Amino acid sequence: MKQDYYEILGVSKSASAAEIKKAYRKKAIEFHPDKNPGDAKAEDMFKKAAEAYEILGNEDKRAKYDQFGHAAFEGGGFGGGGSMNMDDIFSQFGDIFGSAFGGGGGFSGFGGFGGGGQRRVKGSNLRIRVKLTLEEVANGVEKKVKVRRKVQADGVTYKTCPTCNGNGQVTKITNTILGRMQTAATCSTCGGAGQSIDKRPSDADAQGLRVQEETVSIKIPAGVEEGMQLKVGGKGNDAPGNGIAGDLLVAIETEEHETLKREGDNLHYDLYISFSEAVLGGSKEIDTVTGKVRIKLEPGIQSGKILRLRGKGVSSINGYGAGDLLVHVNVWTPKELNREQKEFFERMQSDDNFAPKPEKSDKSFFEKVKDMFS
Repeated sequence: MKQDYYEILGVSKSASAAEIKKAYRKKAIEFHPDKNPGDAKAEDMFKKAAEAYEILGNEDKRAKYDQFGHAAFEGGGFGGGGSMNMDDIFSQFGDIFGSAFGGGGGFSGFGGFGGGGQRRVKGSNLRIRVKLTLEEVANGVEKKVKVRRKVQADGVTYKTCPTCNGNGQVTKITNTILGRMQTAATCSTCGGAGQSIDKRPSDADAQGLRVQEETVSIKIPAGVEEGMQLKVGGKGNDAPGNGIAGDLLVAIETEEHETLKREGDNLHYDLYISFSEAVLGGSKEIDTVTGKVRIKLEPGIQSGKILRLRGKGVSSINGYGAGDLLVHVNVWTPKELNREQKEFFERMQSDDNFAPKPEKSDKSFFEKVKDMFS
């Protein structure tokens, strides 16, 4: 028995379209093959999540599923047999995280049809990795990368495929006990293009394509995460004849920052101060993703204090503003003292002013952790 699609994505049946999309994004990142190499179980979950989103992410399909369950898609379609291949899933994955990256031309559908019923073949996709700094992740960036892709060679001419007469498909009629049945299959001669090569130059391959290096501009929005995959439409390999170019799929990698740690849209910074700075107060310069800033330390600041700098974190990929920068104050206790320093602190041991006197406003460690994650 097939698993419930809502259960696969971990959402309720009353979930909104935005909640379903968010849930799929989370599952896709968790079980992405790049993050789980050689893990067959993770790959299976990745495919199941894509199948669930294919149905629940479409208003009409979702309505049918809510009424009839899996039976609504039995006998054909993605929802019935999981017929979507990995290229289809990766393209869908790219749409989820980077619908703005493909422009308008590209993913009009695998196996789409042009005028006159002729099948338009889609070229193969290309995949690259792009490594980003935390500053680039937080603020967004435009990257220019060199890509070697197959393009149609100059001077190539085509003729109508004699096997399928330009339809891209061949039909076969067989006699069965139920009568005559007609089936259609992709033409093996032209690969579904409806055309075969008439003439080609010496630098072209058997499909009339040649390899060309091209500089591609990729606009990466703020807030992307490690493992996300973006799509640049039409920048994969060309298809022969009048086909549609494939897509360039961009896998995101992030570099570790020297002082800042990311948690969702928030950033964390460990600030170490001396005992005298904690007692007297002052100001300290710290790193942010937009440059260095100076913050004020109140006299008597306690170790473990968390200072929140609103809006100094990472911009939300969904456009919900930016996270915060949480500065964790750590008072550094010297391990070695000279004689004069040691005598001073020995005298202060009996000084009432140095005795711990936590106020109600001084939160416990667990309260600080709770506030940090709220």
